[in-house]
Amino acid sequence: MDWTLGLGESLVVLAAGAAAGGINAVVGSGTLVTFPVLLALGYPPVVANVSNTVGLVPGSLSGAYAYRKDLAGHGPLLLRLGTASVLGAIVGAVLLLWLPPGAFKAIVPVLIGLALVLVVAQPWLARRLAARQPDRAHRVGPLLLLGVFGAGVYGGYFGAAQGVLLLGLLGVLLSTDLVWVNGIKNLLAGLVNGVAALLFIALGMVAWQPALLIAAGSVAGGLVGGRWGRRLPPTALRALIVVIGLAAILQLLT
Repeated sequence: MDWTLGLGESLVVLAAGAAAGGINAVVGSGTLVTFPVLLALGYPPVVANVSNTVGLVPGSLSGAYAYRKDLAGHGPLLLRLGTASVLGAIVGAVLLLWLPPGAFKAIVPVLIGLALVLVVAQPWLARRLAARQPDRAHRVGPLLLLGVFGAGVYGGYFGAAQGVLLLGLLGVLLSTDLVWVNGIKNLLAGLVNGVAALLFIALGMVAWQPALLIAAGSVAGGLVGGRWGRRLPPTALRALIVVIGLAAILQLLT
């Protein structure tokens, strides 16, 4: 099949990549912009998925770069969380290659719904946990590591709303500082996408023209979205998370 894109199609993919990069930097779910575009242009689902994953890696990392000052000085914490994400991403990418297409996607709406509940209830839950465990802040426990690993599995397999899942987990189990948590989310999502992308590239499954167009757009979108996201009040950021998450559920169910 000829997967060469014309000028108009290339501009559409480039714009979708920029939008996805911005959304991923602020919340997550940028895949829900680029993945349907590639499907609409005739790419098979698995090819569209892996090409989209490869394309969004630079944007995820540029979004994390925008939060570099917030993440400075937290190397040991980031190393532990990053290790869990990388291991999960490997498992998820392997599942994409071995499981039937609909097997894992069937539970995605449930996972996103749970994440939205966590995001909305995060302030109340965090206060309750802090009252019982006053030294909880910035502490990485087994439950958080397991959750981050699970989000990595999900992100390595498909990735839509991976950021929403991470924000819910980190906001409840790590810190009430949603801006700081958002920076960690961008870094972890970038690691997951990067690890999955390396496997897909090694297996020769990537359609490079759309992947490179998404990459170019997502870098610009990630930098702009990262800077904007750092200025959003926590309430506004939570509201945006809920809107994006609900849109993700509706799209996955249709």
